[in-house]
Amino acid sequence: MESDNDAIHIRGARLHNLRNVTVDIPRNQLVVLTGLSGSGKSSLAFDTLHREGQRQYLESLGMVTGFVSKPAVDGITGLSPSISVDQHLTNNSPRSTVGTVTEVFTYLRLLWARVGHRPCPACGKRIPPAHAVDGEGSTDEADETARGPALPCPHCAAPVPGTLMGDFSFNKPEGACPTCTGLGVAFHADAQRLIDHELGVSEGAVLGWHPVVTERNIPVLRAAARHYGLTFDPGTPVKALGEAQRDLLLHGVHSPEFRRHVPPGEPPAKVAEGRFEGVLTTVLRRYAERIEDTEYREKTERRYLVKRTCPDCGGTRLRPESRAFTVAGLTLVEAARLSLDDLARWLDTLHGLLDAKEWSIAEPVVDDLDERVRRLVDVGVGYLTAQQATPSLSAGETQRLRLAALLGSGLTGVLYVLDEPTIGLHAADTGRLTGVLRRLRDLGNTVLVVEHSLDVLRAADHVIDFGPGAGRDGGRVVAQGTPAQVAATEGSLTGDHLAGRLRMPVAPAHRGEGHALVVRGARAHNLKDVTVRLPLGRLVTVTGPSGSGKSSLLLDTVDRAARRRFHGAGEAPGAHDRIDGWEHLDKVVTIDQQPISRLPRSNAATYSDAFTPIREAFAATGEARQRGLGPGHFSFNVAGGRCERCCGSGVLTVDMHFLPGVEVRCPACQGRRFRREALEVRYGGHDIAEVLELTVREALAVFAELPRAEARLRCMDDVGLGYLRLGQPATTLSGGEAQRIKLAKELGQRTTGRTLYLLDEPTTGLHAADTARLLRVLRRLVDAGNSVVTIEHDLDVARASDWLIDLGPAGGAAGGRVMAEGTPDEIARVATSPTGAFLR
Repeated sequence: MESDNDAIHIRGARLHNLRNVTVDIPRNQLVVLTGLSGSGKSSLAFDTLHREGQRQYLESLGMVTGFVSKPAVDGITGLSPSISVDQHLTNNSPRSTVGTVTEVFTYLRLLWARVGHRPCPACGKRIPPAHAVDGEGSTDEADETARGPALPCPHCAAPVPGTLMGDFSFNKPEGACPTCTGLGVAFHADAQRLIDHELGVSEGAVLGWHPVVTERNIPVLRAAARHYGLTFDPGTPVKALGEAQRDLLLHGVHSPEFRRHVPPGEPPAKVAEGRFEGVLTTVLRRYAERIEDTEYREKTERRYLVKRTCPDCGGTRLRPESRAFTVAGLTLVEAARLSLDDLARWLDTLHGLLDAKEWSIAEPVVDDLDERVRRLVDVGVGYLTAQQATPSLSAGETQRLRLAALLGSGLTGVLYVLDEPTIGLHAADTGRLTGVLRRLRDLGNTVLVVEHSLDVLRAADHVIDFGPGAGRDGGRVVAQGTPAQVAATEGSLTGDHLAGRLRMPVAPAHRGEGHALVVRGARAHNLKDVTVRLPLGRLVTVTGPSGSGKSSLLLDTVDRAARRRFHGAGEAPGAHDRIDGWEHLDKVVTIDQQPISRLPRSNAATYSDAFTPIREAFAATGEARQRGLGPGHFSFNVAGGRCERCCGSGVLTVDMHFLPGVEVRCPACQGRRFRREALEVRYGGHDIAEVLELTVREALAVFAELPRAEARLRCMDDVGLGYLRLGQPATTLSGGEAQRIKLAKELGQRTTGRTLYLLDEPTTGLHAADTARLLRVLRRLVDAGNSVVTIEHDLDVARASDWLIDLGPAGGAAGGRVMAEGTPDEIARVATSPTGAFLR
């Protein structure tokens, strides 16, 4: 046995489905935990090791940790402080970009503030940076608060103000475009969405915004109307109001829209003091005040607002004066639009583009900036731009941004726990990522990765394979050792795939009926005016390096065009000439990896509608009828049968002030979410709390006699979610799991055989054996006459597809072209295809 210093020793881990697992994890190595989805990998890595690492760290700070539950394990020794790098996006603010979260934009702002050239506000001629104007070579740092002194223009002697870093920030008043306040988009409230024109104001015509027109404001509206010889009756339907009265209601007393109806001059003091600003203005003001509230923002945008690119800054977010500065002929806006790959190349040339004095000041900034950009390129996100909003990033991209930050921390002796860092990576990029993981290891850290990629498994120092199945059939270590030792282990599914003993089954190809959806002249983002033929009635896979244009083609162009055609959606599709072939379809279903809900109360059972017939079955039992309990008493979302101490959540949140809040089990219900009366009713030998702890596969056996529940549960099992607990909160689901739940829900719907399904990397988080199962489900859809088009990097899915479309040759500005189209065998013979090389 290894000494305590050589390994992390885990004894008797029993959390979730772990079956008394005892295992040693070698320290200072790259260790991969693998196995079927639901086999226990995350339970050991995140819920046991990482949680215990956090608890022990809090104890080391002298904090009382009695309220932090210990994981179910006999003992863990040799544990280091741990850092978790998972797939969950932590910043949904529309003001957050790749540049702001990685500090790339911070150093760009500093560079522009120090050595930026600008036009003189008086004569318009370009002038050098302030350090050159003063003639003394000053190197005082430009910062957020100390604006340098005004200096004379060398051409006209007019005073030129000094600069702040804040002048180049769209999140600060000094630099933000005043029209959009640095958001890059402008909103206007849509009266057609906001107002029910059939109702009067006092009857609730202002939908969802009743406080906007309060009893205090109605007298102001009446007084203003009376002053100008108008009438304003709050009970009059909005559609019956005259144009002047309607503008008064929507825009307010002082607005130009209302003032055009009345004589010049200010209204009397009594009216002016009311300052009723109008319904539309009020909606926008309240929206601006709460824009950081993600749930509020999404609800308001969807229901009441119309969004467009800011007409003043063109979406660049900065004020005109800031946009005018250049470094080596490049504006900050242009630099932020470069891919990180191109930005790195531009930084390499900067020494030769600046004069000696400018370079002496720019060099330390450029060195730090270059280091940050290189780390991002190394983790495989070089195709991203600094201006890309973080809410638009995939789970894998978000995780790799955090991984790049860790590379720069220089920490040693740390346990890093990563959750499938290869998500969204093409095979061409995986090798670079494994190099990054090895660099973390070489700094003196233990790198623990939950992963399914066979390439990462082969690059690991040590592999631990969980199984043999998922859920109750998993939770055991079936093989461990070097990749070669695991490959030689009989009974290990992972070993079988590593050794080539198991291969993905390839079904007979579908030829369809010859119809196709043809996208002509697609130009969204980096697409280079491409024309792509998507054969219908077949399984089609769009492949290519990360950032090559796959999502731009399918999600931003085809999906949005379909929403507009079939549902009248307002969001414009990506730029393209036209799409032919819609007449062969009657529906388009897009299944992406967005969360099924941002609320922890949502789960697989509630989203799939399986919980409704289950609650009805409980309410139909004799014991429930005798107690007067209906279906609502078996819901944790409404008052009645739920525990009111925790409102049915099962946990209470303890505020930790300067640390993240900690969830503790509810002392009233002991985490069971329901009152005693509801828990005493049983169906099939289980109470309602126990049902929520069942996996999908276990629930199938319990509710086999309930057709509605059985059908929905069967669909979830078919897409590889048989291991999922019914009550697992939606917020803890990975992007891949959320997508497969959506797919399962669609499988339960009737299909006409003329549906196009668009899927975004459906194999995310799946073991090779689970991928084979998912492919059978997709084949079922195609066998019924439907069309399935997926974005995928998984080579097994590519080989099993009827048709491939390979984009490339790289990501970002270098991508956006069709490199090859055809069957997998045909693609493998194309020398210029990025995916063809790996298929060969």
